[in-house]
Amino acid sequence: MSFKENYDYVIVGAGSAGCVLANKLGEDKKHKILVLEAGPMDYNLMIPIPAGGYKAYRNPKINWNYSTENEPELFDRNVPMPRGKVVGGSSSINSMVYMRGHPLDYDRWQTECGLKDWSYDQCLPYFKEGENSDRGEDEWRGGSGNLGVTKGSFDNPLFDALEEAGRQSGQGYSEDLNGFNPEGIARLDATRKHGRRCSAAGAYLRPALARGNITLLTKAQVMKINITGNSVNGVSFKHKGKLHSVKANKEVILSGGAINSPHLLMLSGIGPSKHLKEHGIEIHADLPGVGQNLQDHSCVILQYACKKSFPIHKVNQPHRKLATGIRWVFTRKGIATSNIWEAGGLIKSSPSLAYPDIQYHFGPVGIEYNDDKISLLQAFSIHVDHLRPRSRGQVTLKSANPLEKPLMTFNYFQDSEDLADMVNGFKKARELISQPAFDEFRGVELIPGPQVQSEADIEQFIRDAAETDYHPSCTCAMGGGEMAVVDDQMKVHGIKNLRVVDASVMPQIISGNLNAPTQMIAARAADMILGKEQLRPIKATFAFNV
Repeated sequence: MSFKENYDYVIVGAGSAGCVLANKLGEDKKHKILVLEAGPMDYNLMIPIPAGGYKAYRNPKINWNYSTENEPELFDRNVPMPRGKVVGGSSSINSMVYMRGHPLDYDRWQTECGLKDWSYDQCLPYFKEGENSDRGEDEWRGGSGNLGVTKGSFDNPLFDALEEAGRQSGQGYSEDLNGFNPEGIARLDATRKHGRRCSAAGAYLRPALARGNITLLTKAQVMKINITGNSVNGVSFKHKGKLHSVKANKEVILSGGAINSPHLLMLSGIGPSKHLKEHGIEIHADLPGVGQNLQDHSCVILQYACKKSFPIHKVNQPHRKLATGIRWVFTRKGIATSNIWEAGGLIKSSPSLAYPDIQYHFGPVGIEYNDDKISLLQAFSIHVDHLRPRSRGQVTLKSANPLEKPLMTFNYFQDSEDLADMVNGFKKARELISQPAFDEFRGVELIPGPQVQSEADIEQFIRDAAETDYHPSCTCAMGGGEMAVVDDQMKVHGIKNLRVVDASVMPQIISGNLNAPTQMIAARAADMILGKEQLRPIKATFAFNV
């Protein structure tokens, strides 16, 4: 695709945030917009198939294939960190769970981080605006937005057992974790529509491209933000082996995510001055918070043999796999329409907490990876995520070469209380699965196994097995303090005509999956960029404040 030398807005990254921005900024056709995406178009066959996410996120052709440095508290293990390098970004390869996080997360942004305009009341109208939920329009839900959101409906008795176990264990039940009661065991929502993945690209970018004022350039990796004095005037990028530059008449907007956005800022001379000088980079703004404050949800998986066999357990048989694929292609029905993790929960690791700090993702199948092959086992699995880590990591430069991956360390469990919370979450998961509701299904515990019982054994298992739940965030945090990178309108401090709009601007990580809040942030940012009034706040009622 050809491109011009001048645009009003240049958006770096066609991921969850970039697609929303392009759509909303491009509603006025007088705005000429260029979207630069380092990866290819989202034509990979596995992307639209909900159950194909396991193939998609492991595909090196559509993945940045990041990995952490040695994690000190995980016995110096490297933790793989897949991120989408494809149109739609990580919304094209994720597990599709649609979770806003707890309302109190956003209220804490307001009270603890000084972001007076970021309470949940102020964010809720933007969640609703973007949402096309099969639950219908109500106080908490939107029913006419771009993003298809459907409640998990895959018929499997294990999901029913999970809900009943929530009641039996006292961990609770919620009809809708994004609604009135954001706590307990529930059927989860997914970004799915008519049996297909509803990525940010499908929901927002494709309709925007049809207007004719937006140019999408794929396989275009931005090398540097072009800065004169303290003002941004464009970017330089590599495309088809050649270096090009384009000008942005109004703004450059970074939407590369929590790893790529701080990386590009630092390469361009915006970041911790001492670190940049070490790599011979000219400094345009000394912002010590760039790449710092890195947060993520650590995760461990428990897996149990299942005494009863269900159709999903047999899908890897060649004839069943073929039949499943054919059914999806022609009807958009069957097992392939499921993202697998259709149930889960938000619970407290301790009753003293104001709101949940542990998340479950429950799947009615066991999954085994052998190199590039994926096998489904007659088992069921529960992921246990720690939602509000105290530990902080960082993204730093390996070199001044834009094509060299940055260094990243999350420092999982550096704060010992994080490990204690995860131990409690692990015990809660075992307690949940031990309830009578699972008696007819629960076989032997496969992972970690019944031999892991003592506190020390559980801690050992967690350090051995903990991985990411793929939610890096907070590396270009909003705020006004010394370590803040952008202000409450996501403008980079000290630099004109430059914003960061993605999960990196969160000052604190949200207690849930990050795709939904990232799209909400982008929708709010678009109105800010255009100088529009923010949507009127909605003060909804919740179980915790009734």
